[in-house]
Amino acid sequence: MDTADGWPHRGFGDVGNLTAVLRRVVASRVADRDVIDEIVQETLVRLLSAHRRLDEAAIAPYAIVTARNLVATRWRKSATGRRHEHRLLDPAPASQPEDELLLREEESAIRAALGRLGAHEQALLVAHEVDGAHVQALADDVGSTPGAIAARLNRSRAKLRVEYLLEMHGEPPTSRCRPILFALSAGDTRRQAALDGGAHLLECEFCAVLSEPLFDRRSEPDVTPTSTEIRVDADIVVARQRGRDVALEVGFSTTEATVIATAISEIARNIVRFTRGGRIVTTAVVQDGVPGIMVVATDNGPGIDDIDLALTVGYTTYGGRGLGLPGSRALMDDFDITSDVDEGTTVTMTKWHRT
Repeated sequence: MDTADGWPHRGFGDVGNLTAVLRRVVASRVADRDVIDEIVQETLVRLLSAHRRLDEAAIAPYAIVTARNLVATRWRKSATGRRHEHRLLDPAPASQPEDELLLREEESAIRAALGRLGAHEQALLVAHEVDGAHVQALADDVGSTPGAIAARLNRSRAKLRVEYLLEMHGEPPTSRCRPILFALSAGDTRRQAALDGGAHLLECEFCAVLSEPLFDRRSEPDVTPTSTEIRVDADIVVARQRGRDVALEVGFSTTEATVIATAISEIARNIVRFTRGGRIVTTAVVQDGVPGIMVVATDNGPGIDDIDLALTVGYTTYGGRGLGLPGSRALMDDFDITSDVDEGTTVTMTKWHRT
């Protein structure tokens, strides 16, 4: 089963193999199985949002460094929590004295980063982002095409992101870092391949840390991903409602949100009926300016021997009348399933909000 653009059968072969690798990476640093599952799921969600901007050889390394970063973030939060666990009430005001200092530092970094761009890049970004000039108008002003202007804007934004991060984190340790970070930020897969960006991510901790914020897109819907543990029937209702809520926040109509919720409930029902439990993560995504909702469901079940048969309309092993896997696939735009016998199954499905 392949997605429209050939992923996840890239890099490590498929999402099942990649999941196994990520599990080993996280398990070498974390003992709690539930925490391992959460970090692996969050890694896959971030990867699925960013993989189109990555060279094939960089997909697996990016996933690995993302998992490592998530582990490190969890340890930092845990340490902070232990330092403050003696407090029954946090008396700190909503605004801290250091907030203003941080704001000034960010403003200074933005100005410095903008100053590193060329004069034409600066003028283009300011006209579009600050003055609100449309791409067509900018193209008319210079006798170009909207597509060419959009490409220039994307390259300028990519460069600005890198320079801003370098202002905040310091100069990179090697001469390879900056061009590789530019290629990652711009989604320039050819340049990533030429520079062997995947191997560099695994070797350079500095670039590994900066790789994640480079894929942070402010144009994406401000919707927090939801994660639901699926073990009993009541969890199906929770996963369904959470998926519906995310769909509505993305901008889907009530009817569309119900369709998405139905697909989620069918997958959740399979987890309850056939496995020892699993998890469903629902998140908002954007592809080429089109918002959508992505659902990633994993379980610890016996796996599926014949995926093609399981996706046949009307096929059932328990005599139920639900939509099942083929129904869920029909309700969503993109649908992918991978399964390993005695290991479990991963279902990834996406619905796009095309107005």
